[in-house]
Amino acid sequence: MSETFPFKAVIFDMDGVIVDSERYYWDELRALADDLGIDVTDDELNAQVGQSTQAFVRMLVDWYARAGKAFGTDDVARAYNDWVAERTCDYASLLNPGVLEAVAGFKDRGVRVALASSSPLENIREVLAACGLSEAFELIVSGVDFTESKPSPEIYLHTIEKLGLPAEACCCIEDSVPGITAGKRAGLTVFAKREDRFGFSQDAADAILDRVDDILDVAPRLFG
Repeated sequence: MSETFPFKAVIFDMDGVIVDSERYYWDELRALADDLGIDVTDDELNAQVGQSTQAFVRMLVDWYARAGKAFGTDDVARAYNDWVAERTCDYASLLNPGVLEAVAGFKDRGVRVALASSSPLENIREVLAACGLSEAFELIVSGVDFTESKPSPEIYLHTIEKLGLPAEACCCIEDSVPGITAGKRAGLTVFAKREDRFGFSQDAADAILDRVDDILDVAPRLFG
């Protein structure tokens, strides 16, 4: 382990951790529901925060059905992609405070850095490029490559296997309930980037961070 950090590797989630994209996507889904002419509650939108791509597609099938459009998963994905193609997101403006400092701090301490996100790889690479982080992670894993991503632990189990490390030598930074659950099920120490806008609890995390780079101080103090 690093002399100044109690874990050999840190695995980042992306949405909500690297970029404050959860609120942006929340608003996008509200706009989609309005365009479809269906009533969607805030609780339904909150339930989508941190969900896997697979769960998101199942939600789209339901929403389009409620709008009178009986689509299968392939057709509904195309319909959604056509809708979202006309909208753009400035991911650089959503970069969370402390992310660049945390990545630099890990590099200085000899801590390995990976990313495990439920998002498609194309989207992950787009976000990282926009935020100047394309070369920051030695390993990038997309949950789309699994039968089910978070809250299933499979994405994290795969990531630590690829890193060649046991779970106890790794920690992850998450924000949502599915992500925190996946990390804990994989046996990781879980740090949660504080999130209090969507009505869910982060109590299952081992520690909560106000800024991502707070982990550089919090982890040694709690687990050193």
